[in-house]
Amino acid sequence: MSQNSTQACYFDAELTPHRSLSARGFRVLIGVVAAANLAVGIGFYWVGAWPVFGFMGLDVALLYFLFRLNYRDAQEKEVLHLTDDALTVRRISANGEETRWTLEPYWLRVEMDDPPRHDSVLVLAARERRLAVGAFLTPEERLAMAQALRRALHRQRNRHHLLPDPA
Repeated sequence: MSQNSTQACYFDAELTPHRSLSARGFRVLIGVVAAANLAVGIGFYWVGAWPVFGFMGLDVALLYFLFRLNYRDAQEKEVLHLTDDALTVRRISANGEETRWTLEPYWLRVEMDDPPRHDSVLVLAARERRLAVGAFLTPEERLAMAQALRRALHRQRNRHHLLPDPA
């Protein structure tokens, strides 16, 4: 049995990019755009501008390709896991490649602008290492994540004492 399985977990979060258009919405959007481009393309074809018809189809194909690329990128995620001994950050790219960092909680600082600006970055800093996480989150979501991680670090550092969480 591994040592991590017996340790307390103080923080466990999976961060994923938000996509507002569902798969069904995507199909409806592509259908509407394809129908509109087909109608306009047929109009151009009837007046003798037949090459425009092909370009209208290319527009739909390009839109479809870019949305599929966007949905593929939405598969990336970051997983943060805080135990007694370490904060582990796993970043899984859209193509499935995983990168892992381990930071010592004793030295860990959570840095984030409060109030957040659009370009605010959530940084985990421990000794000489700095790691930006949650870049795909909104500024408010990054701030909420920073606050939750600070509370978890407080609980982890004071696990042997009965101290309340910081406000």
